[in-house]
Amino acid sequence: MRHKKKSIHFGRDVDHRKALFKNLVTELVRHGQIETTEAKAKALRPRAERLVTIAKRGRSGKITEVHAKRLLRTRLNDPELVNVVYDELAARYAERNGGYTRILKTGIRQGDAARMAIIEFVE
Repeated sequence: MRHKKKSIHFGRDVDHRKALFKNLVTELVRHGQIETTEAKAKALRPRAERLVTIAKRGRSGKITEVHAKRLLRTRLNDPELVNVVYDELAARYAERNGGYTRILKTGIRQGDAARMAIIEFVE
């Protein structure tokens, strides 16, 4: 039974799974949208939305700017993208209460019949 089990393991150990999602979040911020499997997109959504929430909290003064940027830096592989999240994404979604990403199902991958999806930031 899977009582109180929150995450899907994706056949990876903890360190590999953390690295996978850190890379996916980094590329999502860099490009605005990425195509991945539907299961990975659904698992990625809370992590991506948490980045915007942290940046919004830093801009509103609920936490300090330095603390917010340090939290963002731990969740992204590229330190230059911290300013993108903090300045651009937090400003874009200042009036929105959650729901910063959208998942669009695109079909089935040819090789292994995995369900594919595009995850993107809402405009």
